[in-house]
Amino acid sequence: MNVHEILMWYLVIINIIAVAVYGWDKMCAIRHKWRVPEKTLLAIAVIGGSLGALFAMSLFHHKTLHLKFKYGVPVIMLLQVVGVYYLHAFR
Repeated sequence: MNVHEILMWYLVIINIIAVAVYGWDKMCAIRHKWRVPEKTLLAIAVIGGSLGALFAMSLFHHKTLHLKFKYGVPVIMLLQVVGVYYLHAFR
């Protein structure tokens, strides 16, 4: 397995985790149970789960009114896309 395959699998897994955690937090919000801290939700986006976080926000209608999620997660994703492009274009 080369580095690109490992990165691809990492991103697939972290984005699945992001969807699951955002979905879990939405379910907990509905049931008035213990919630996932916002720092954790944002951290998942930062470590590569931004696409999954955006998808989950749309799918579950969760955190869409919170400015740090509404604008923060897309900015995180944009920075990640630029970073990946930079790594591939100038390697």
